Amino acid sequence: MATFSEFLRAERNRKGLNQSEFGQPFGIIMTDISKIETGKKKFPFTNLEALAEFLGKDYSELKNLYVADKLVEEARKYECSDDVFNVAESQSKYLRSKNAKQGTLKF
Repeated sequence: MATFSEFLRAERNRKGLNQSEFGQPFGIIMTDISKIETGKKKFPFTNLEALAEFLGKDYSELKNLYVADKLVEEARKYECSDDVFNVAESQSKYLRSKNAKQGTLKF
């Protein structure tokens, strides 16, 4: 599986665009696209929905790939084992169930 940066580079190449052409619809200059593709800079989350439309991709899948990159970056920064993702998944399920139960209360 590719990182978000690798995914962007592959999609840009698939479309046959140079970095400048790829960045124009999002107001991102060529040097920043280069930094994004090498992982030195993050693609702006505020442009993610427009990117999904531009690429003809599902927004939810693109968002998952984007956020997964951030999670992995944090785990690596703190030198966590891969077990951290199992714990995070359990916490996410717990919070979803907790919020769902609270949402059913009637007063």
